[in-house]
Amino acid sequence: YHNFYYSKIMKNKKILITGSAGFIGFNFAKHLLRKTRHQVIGIDNLNDYYSIKIKKERLRDLSNFKRFKFFKIDLNNKVKIDKLFQKKIDIVFHFAAQAGVRYSLKNPRAYIDSNLGGFFNIIENIKKHKIKKFFYASSSSVYGDSKKFPLKEIDKINPRNIYGLTKKTNEEMVEVFFKNIDINCFGLRFFTVFGEWGRPDMLIFQYLQSIFNPKKIFYLNNFGNHTRDFTYIQDVCDVMYRLMNKKLPKHHDIFNICSNKPIKITSVLKYIDSNFFIKPKIKKRKFQLADVKKTHGQNKKINRFVNKNKFFHVINAIDNTCNWYKNNWKIYN
Repeated sequence: YHNFYYSKIMKNKKILITGSAGFIGFNFAKHLLRKTRHQVIGIDNLNDYYSIKIKKERLRDLSNFKRFKFFKIDLNNKVKIDKLFQKKIDIVFHFAAQAGVRYSLKNPRAYIDSNLGGFFNIIENIKKHKIKKFFYASSSSVYGDSKKFPLKEIDKINPRNIYGLTKKTNEEMVEVFFKNIDINCFGLRFFTVFGEWGRPDMLIFQYLQSIFNPKKIFYLNNFGNHTRDFTYIQDVCDVMYRLMNKKLPKHHDIFNICSNKPIKITSVLKYIDSNFFIKPKIKKRKFQLADVKKTHGQNKKINRFVNKNKFFHVINAIDNTCNWYKNNWKIYN
């Protein structure tokens, strides 16, 4: 009876996911379409920061669901964004942004335009249309190169690159813009998310591409001495799904979305190697500007809030990712 009642009252919800052709946006859209009767509206500008082919393949996968509709829209196109919000949207998950830490050194303007200007177009419409639930992607990059771990949501944040700075500004914009307004807003500080359909510019998928392409060299930054709080995409989707269905008491809150189990990059590469017979060509190089040496977030706050007690073990999550890649490597190479 509970499941039937829940589906009856929830089936007509319209959920907007920005960046639905991106890694996290795509996976969460698919998660919702599989588990619920919600209507999912996805938007993306399909820019060429990385392979458009991968983004189109993700959208092709989502098109198998009749309750999914996609619109190619840039966040900075205020006219189209305004028109989109006339569709009586109930919940917004905002993942669209200019990603990449190192790229922010080459093209900082892209981050200002998308992550600030485009972000404002979204929150302006959320306020205008009185949408009750708003979730947006922040990042572990807001913490900067900290020396104290694990990082808690109440810790001081000090980003060391433009990307992290725009995410910090997003949090501050929401805090000020929605003050004393009855809208539940939640910033999600993602820590090194990986898994099926991952971004090709991220470490694990760069390594996998090098395994399947003998001509491609894998560059190991900081001679492999980085540590990262790798967080599996299936755990990320589960946390966000639980959060969406939770009664939300605060007008604005911030959560770390992480495994709380940091691991050295060299160990991750060894786990990947155990899934294959060949190893890629590796070229070690020094520490890269805009990088941080370690990320490690505490996840007690989100776990208590959504009652999430179990996360995938990193070895199992890497195995799942490798097995998926074996069947889909042509999309990336």
